[in-house]
Amino acid sequence: QVQLVESGGGVVQAGGSLRLSCAASGHTFSNYAMSWFRQAPGKEREFVAGINWGGWSGGRTNYANSVKGRFTISRDNAKDTVYLQMNSLKPEDTAMYYCAAGSMYSSGDFHSWGQGTQVTVSS
Repeated sequence: QVQLVESGGGVVQAGGSLRLSCAASGHTFSNYAMSWFRQAPGKEREFVAGINWGGWSGGRTNYANSVKGRFTISRDNAKDTVYLQMNSLKPEDTAMYYCAAGSMYSSGDFHSWGQGTQVTVSS
């Protein structure tokens, strides 16, 4: 398994931006597809975005409809880090954000999870 540590969360006004980072260690990061999930209080965890391992296919991405056009997932395999750039943030984006290793799809098999970073969007 790979160890994952998220950072970059915070409080931002609606319409603002944040960039989350997820640093990996303990295994070959570039072998894994990666995803971001989020969970708001009282709600189920939901898929946000995913990216494949970034090999010959060049880092294919996958997004939930709710964030498409506003969020961008990317990865830097040299730094063992995956990012989530979040623009045009809305109050409904408020949640704990988690990165996970194993798949770029919501229904995939995820074997490692980070501890989460809180994002709060004020109106």
